[in-house]
Amino acid sequence: MTRLVAGVDSSTQSCKVELRHVDTGELIASGSAPHTPVAPPCSEQNPDDWWAAFTTAFAAVKAQAGAADVIVGLSIAGQCHGLVCLDRAYRVVRPAKLWNDTTSTPELLDLRHQIGEAELIARTGSLPTAAFTLSKIAWLARHEPNNFASVAHILLPHDYLTFRLTGRMVTDRSEASGTGYFDSTTGEYLLHHLALIDDSVDWLSMLPVVLPPEGIAGPVQASVAAQLGIDPSALVAAGGGDQHAAALGLGIVPGDVVYSLGTSGVVLTVSPEPVNDPSGAVDGVADMTGGYLPLVSTLNAAKVTDTFARLLGVDLAGLSDLALAADESEPGPTLVAYLDGERTPNRPDARGVLSNLTTATTREQVARAAFEGVILGLVQGQRHLERCGFTLTGRVFAVGGGSRSPAYVQLLADALHQPVWLPTDVPEATARGAAVQAAAMVNGELVATVRTRWRPSATIGAHPRATRRTPLPDYLAAAAWEGFDRTETGVPQ
Repeated sequence: MTRLVAGVDSSTQSCKVELRHVDTGELIASGSAPHTPVAPPCSEQNPDDWWAAFTTAFAAVKAQAGAADVIVGLSIAGQCHGLVCLDRAYRVVRPAKLWNDTTSTPELLDLRHQIGEAELIARTGSLPTAAFTLSKIAWLARHEPNNFASVAHILLPHDYLTFRLTGRMVTDRSEASGTGYFDSTTGEYLLHHLALIDDSVDWLSMLPVVLPPEGIAGPVQASVAAQLGIDPSALVAAGGGDQHAAALGLGIVPGDVVYSLGTSGVVLTVSPEPVNDPSGAVDGVADMTGGYLPLVSTLNAAKVTDTFARLLGVDLAGLSDLALAADESEPGPTLVAYLDGERTPNRPDARGVLSNLTTATTREQVARAAFEGVILGLVQGQRHLERCGFTLTGRVFAVGGGSRSPAYVQLLADALHQPVWLPTDVPEATARGAAVQAAAMVNGELVATVRTRWRPSATIGAHPRATRRTPLPDYLAAAAWEGFDRTETGVPQ
């Protein structure tokens, strides 16, 4: 009998499941199923569709596993911040508002004014944007009072799948720390933040129990175990946020920095101590080991290059080839990549700007600008991490779908003047990180211990080119961040 754990990544785009050996971390099987595509400003998905995608992906990996393989644990990592509301009969009240839904910006600004930005940063570690769950609850109360009145339980996306598996309303500190109403240093919900939305509500009764990193949500419900074809004694871990699980899957340590190139862009590191950035640019959220995961997140990443591939009439590989063929002796155009508004800096109503066009501009230069518009906004995010005191002298990792593009990896190395590393045996860092947590739970170990033991190998994906031009990245960083303001909207001047 081979004991396996299942690591799940329920992202905006799809649900991915990996089965790994509980002791060695060896990958045994993997599968995925898509989610309904979404786009800001109103970005919503039906939580029941997440469950359908999970069961489809799980069936695929179960079919790949051997007859003697036994799944003894599961962990769900999911897209952060989204609002899932259930009524007293545990039915979904309405489609979930996702992290990249920006329609709650007015409610967010009202709450930031009432609570105070310094207080928010001091208590939550972050200055919430419209991505955070707090603003979405306020939006629901203001715009859909009948739905708000029927809400009995408030969950985050990964909590919902854990609930479907176990019947328990639980979350973890990594996800709770991204709501805008949880203090990860004390482990307390900040109910007075929610009371500003409605002071007549018993908020605590609506919120899930926050489990520790090695916490057990419960065994799989018998009916669900029968549906999935697994033993009902299989245990479900606390789960976590997608970026938090990716950090586990990569085994990063303080000094390392990760560039995650998915629908959104994220640059992050790990810290044993809490982080409070007075400027609000860095989110000082908790990680999945008991420490912290300071990060800077942008709304616009791989979807920017998807858009430019469509506009230029090429596939993604063709766009990468064009960008790498651009003449490095000429600066070419510059893209400020706020195609769907932006989260960091906080410009929810902004749009993208392609500047410095001339009659000599080439398709290759436009393609390069698309990649650099994403990359250099994140590089500026790394500068904010460094401003907060982090010495990021370790390895630079690129992960996510964008990391499979040679242009993203090369242009990131060029921008940073240092090599960029790619994990060699981590097709899905988030699912792998969830499996790390599940294995720690099953074996009674610390999550950090398993993270270290399972740390994957990596190889250099690109060295910086000696011919790289210098003016453009500095110009773009200034264009994207000059006058960074917490409440300003629109295109930077």
